[in-house]
Amino acid sequence: QVQLAESGGGLVQPGGSLRLSCAASGSFVSISGMAWYRQAPGTQRELVAYITSGGRTTYVHSVKGRFTISRDDAKNTMYLQMNSLKPEDTAVYYCNANTVVVDSSGPAGLEVWGQGTLVTVSS
Repeated sequence: QVQLAESGGGLVQPGGSLRLSCAASGSFVSISGMAWYRQAPGTQRELVAYITSGGRTTYVHSVKGRFTISRDDAKNTMYLQMNSLKPEDTAVYYCNANTVVVDSSGPAGLEVWGQGTLVTVSS
């Protein structure tokens, strides 16, 4: 069983900053790609940022230059530094990880989601 726990969400004024964290726990062999998604009311969940096990990153166009994704594999934790926040960044942010676990058949891939953390950007 693998769990992801997000933290760091909250209310911030436009132009402000927040740092989200996503900590992985449980029994797994490794974590490869990790990502942050977000879902605003009435919209589909969208990919915000992605980081490979080697540290390569990609971002959705709307957050480039404002958000930074990173990971600390020693702590099994991923981060999302969000600067210059805008009202349109308001959403529930979810972390996602592709893990390798061992089951009765041997190593197997397992995609895991966190429960989400709410970010509200408003004056």
